[in-house]
Amino acid sequence: MLQNPLLLAQLVLLLPLASAAVIALALRRHGNIAALISTFTAAIIAAVGLFLAFSGQRFGVTSPASAEWLTLGNFTLSLGFKFDDLSALMLSIVGVIGLAVHVFSLGYMHDDDAKARYFGGLSLFMFAMLGIVLADNLFMIFIFWELVGLGSYVLINHYHFKPSAAAAAKKAFIVNRVGDFGFLIGIIACYAAYDTVNLNDLAGLHSPIAGPLAVGIPLLLFCGAVGKSAQLPLHVWLPDAMEGPTPVSALIHAATMVAAGIFMLCRIEPLFALAPQALTVVMWVGTATALYAALCAVTQSDIKKVLAYSTLSQLGFMVAAFGLGSLKIAHGEASAHEVGIAAGVGAAMFHLTTHAFFKALMFLGSGSVIHGCHHEQDVFKMGGLAKKMPLTFATFTIGVLAIIGFPYLAGFFSKDAILYLAMKNSTPVFVILCVTAVLTAFYMVRLWKFVFLGATRSDAAAHAHEGGLSMTIPLVGLALLSIVGGYEALYGGHFDGVLKLIAHPHGSDHTTIFAVSLVVMSLGAAAAFLFYKPAAEDALATKAPGAFAGLIGLQKSFDAFCNYYVAKIQQRFALLLNYVDLIGISGFIVRGTAGVTGGLSLAARALHTGSLHTYVYWFLGGSVLLWFLASR
Repeated sequence: MLQNPLLLAQLVLLLPLASAAVIALALRRHGNIAALISTFTAAIIAAVGLFLAFSGQRFGVTSPASAEWLTLGNFTLSLGFKFDDLSALMLSIVGVIGLAVHVFSLGYMHDDDAKARYFGGLSLFMFAMLGIVLADNLFMIFIFWELVGLGSYVLINHYHFKPSAAAAAKKAFIVNRVGDFGFLIGIIACYAAYDTVNLNDLAGLHSPIAGPLAVGIPLLLFCGAVGKSAQLPLHVWLPDAMEGPTPVSALIHAATMVAAGIFMLCRIEPLFALAPQALTVVMWVGTATALYAALCAVTQSDIKKVLAYSTLSQLGFMVAAFGLGSLKIAHGEASAHEVGIAAGVGAAMFHLTTHAFFKALMFLGSGSVIHGCHHEQDVFKMGGLAKKMPLTFATFTIGVLAIIGFPYLAGFFSKDAILYLAMKNSTPVFVILCVTAVLTAFYMVRLWKFVFLGATRSDAAAHAHEGGLSMTIPLVGLALLSIVGGYEALYGGHFDGVLKLIAHPHGSDHTTIFAVSLVVMSLGAAAAFLFYKPAAEDALATKAPGAFAGLIGLQKSFDAFCNYYVAKIQQRFALLLNYVDLIGISGFIVRGTAGVTGGLSLAARALHTGSLHTYVYWFLGGSVLLWFLASR
């Protein structure tokens, strides 16, 4: 056993920061060297992270390193490490996916003039994400939470010369600030109510505080997850974030950053255990997001935006799974409440894990397609790529089968765990998630057909080709994980504190869920095969224009609302506040007070002329006034 595993954890955290600093300070004009340093750092992170995770080393109950950073009166802000099964699982995901994305980027970004800035941004993001994973208190999580937002902004804005990329980066940053404001208020309220924000202390809470704060605190903290994990109504930034380089989409917007919200919810599960009403809200937000995003994905023509809405939908599954732990589950000898909460956390993290594998695979696969088609992203201008890019076709197909729940692939197991929770806890949620699963199979098979089958529909597709080894090796590795990622043997019992919490269906429940899963997958896939023909147009738009227009309107509704809110409400309110500031505060209070003081000063100064005669007259006048007042 390692004598001091904490040193390795600190190394994992500081290495990407050092990499980002070296690249920013010394290698801005040396892209190839920067790329190698950043990739080598990612390899060390993956190796050390997996070693820590699978060696059984844990220091989550009592952090051996917690240093005071800031003290204000009785309040102390500490920086410390928490490494338990949950953070070990997340560290493994971040390390493996991060390494795959770095290696893939070596080929994808080979000719990019700003390669050094790109890899420096990746290292900065890795540092921030690992900080969230290893933090032992909510304030420390929030610090790295904001750094993750900065890293996302930098990477989305990599092609800053494109107005769409600059706008998307700003949109992502600003929308997340809305959720983060609620998150920060929740952290402050948590400290005020419980006198701690340490995760170990919060895990020991057994009774809620009196009043609405018991529900309000977890819901305020949930606001942070709504922003980062792009849940309704703060989901609007994620589809636009596809303006960044495709490997960034795989790392940040599919596998890690957007999953940080789910991870944070599981971290603060004890607070939700004290407030089942809050968990019910979470359940419905996740369910609504899953269905809404699946409906939006049906109409997309950009390969990356299909995957973006798919990510939104799958994140909704995870959030719904966490919320489903609020309701009763009759399972085993444990109390219904305990099993319910545990099952919600386990199912959410299980799907987070498998989703990281197959969604990163499909995003990198889409990057391989885009690279091979000379940066063409319109699926209606592709086609026939199965013969042009056989390895990409094979691995992408595995990713599609995994996400639609093909039996015994990774997504099949994790999706079934969520459907089982829904079946046991809430019939309406179960029905909605089943419909969403049908839509998932429908739009993913639609995408797969348009990209890989039929004849080529553009010159770019006709000249498509596979990338080099740096782009194909990650696809093969992620494809293997998408196949075996749902089997407990892969994890060797090292994450039992998380994955063992899943409520597995047994007996007739197992048969029912298996049948339901097979039916919804078959319905969606068969509908896509029958409805869509590999052609240069969307069959839905031609055969059902009303439905197509309705889905487009649904997709644009939130953006339209946000634009209306900003233009008609926020801007006008800001203008009103500006006038209040200029006229009321700066004008009347500040300048008005200064004007009165200045006038009195001028009057007082006029009395001091330096003339002896004037002072004698003032003396005599004052004496007469005093005599007059005294005589009365």
